[in-house]
Amino acid sequence: MEAIARTRYLKGSPRKTRLVIDLIRGQKVSRAFAILKFTNKRAARSIEKTLRSAVANAVYKAELQNIAIDPGDLYVKACYVDMGPTKNRYRLRPAPQGRAYRERRHYCHITIAVSTENPGKKDIKAIKSQATVQEPVSIKDSTEEISKETEKKEE
Repeated sequence: MEAIARTRYLKGSPRKTRLVIDLIRGQKVSRAFAILKFTNKRAARSIEKTLRSAVANAVYKAELQNIAIDPGDLYVKACYVDMGPTKNRYRLRPAPQGRAYRERRHYCHITIAVSTENPGKKDIKAIKSQATVQEPVSIKDSTEEISKETEKKEE
């Protein structure tokens, strides 16, 4: 079961919001709520609201299909922050060497997808299955091979 929630036109820069969103990616929903509760960033409250909406969407979607779902078993499958519009205000802020900068107001869009599948386990198993084990080469063997090659070249 998968559900998505989006928050659009959220005040704050996407760069600052990504700092918080990176903390909850791939976590269990209950752990993600705990992380957001104790994160001392302005964007954490809005991200928590979006995550609650995604969980509610998942529960509603499951009820429509007559599936029993526990919100504690959900994982944050994907979460990302996109850049929204930027408002240029006519206020001027002082800048070095007698210049002035225009004030810019940044907005961002948050998207959070929750799922019943743990996204981390599949990736780890795939990486382990593709990894090959190489035998360690001793220094003695490699120096003997080099000395044999140099002897052949000298002859």
